[in-house]
Amino acid sequence: MPLAPQTRAALAMLAAVASFAFMDAGLKHLAASYPPMQVAALRGAASLPFILAWVAATGAFATLWRVRWGLQAFRGLTSVMMIACFAYGLARMPMSTAYTIFFIAPLLITALSVPLLGEKVGPRRWTAIVVGMIGVMVVMRPTGEGALSLAALAVVLAATGYAVSAITVRVLSRTDSTASMIVWLLFFLALGAGLLAWPDWVPIRRADAWVIVGLGLAGAIGQYALTEAFRTGEASLLAPLEYTGLVWSLLLDLMIWGVLPDSVTWIGAGIIVASGLYLLRRDRIVHAGDADPPPPPGTLGGDEAGTGNR
Repeated sequence: MPLAPQTRAALAMLAAVASFAFMDAGLKHLAASYPPMQVAALRGAASLPFILAWVAATGAFATLWRVRWGLQAFRGLTSVMMIACFAYGLARMPMSTAYTIFFIAPLLITALSVPLLGEKVGPRRWTAIVVGMIGVMVVMRPTGEGALSLAALAVVLAATGYAVSAITVRVLSRTDSTASMIVWLLFFLALGAGLLAWPDWVPIRRADAWVIVGLGLAGAIGQYALTEAFRTGEASLLAPLEYTGLVWSLLLDLMIWGVLPDSVTWIGAGIIVASGLYLLRRDRIVHAGDADPPPPPGTLGGDEAGTGNR
């Protein structure tokens, strides 16, 4: 008996989140031995061949050239900063802590949609954004022994880059194909980060070759699964499943590095996730009433298939 479309979409979304978690574990492993900019270049270059094979299989090559080159390049260069900062943070804190801080990205997307897209955000959604930011401060604990450090600030900067990139997707999706947004993101990521990393390039150890291949494969599988999920399922139902990434990060932290976040980080994570879920609920309510636009595509709550940035 075939599965219902929404069930298939949910399973694809869960597979996408798991794949990206394993990809991030590979980033964390590499970031311990290589400069952050080099790790960003390897992330783009490793996934690009797999994505090009997918594009070839779907016959989407013709759509790669009819694009808005300026915005594509801007999004790619923004992702260079995002991945490099995220890799820097991953190398210096548990994955689960980095994920917790990074989950402010949906809140930042909603906040930035006002000045950058001219969208309207009501007082309840602004309250959710402020509460989510308080959750981040709980995790970072600037007056205590928390995660406030260059690493934590780098993850916040990475989340900001993700938000800007996702809003760029909102504009690009009006004219450019999903395949082009994925391919050129990875191309500009590999090229831009590679050029910046070249002066301090560290020779790749043979033992890390399998990690790089696995990193690329996990990223490509995640991108494909994400595309399938949003192609067949409702974004508002799929978006909360992205928070399962926190579960994967906890398991990987425990199995590979033998660490777990402390109790205060758990509290901060609960505040951030609750704020994000409330935003999703408000988005559904306002969108159903046609009083406010839906959230940007390619994000938690978005409606563009397969345009995730990591």
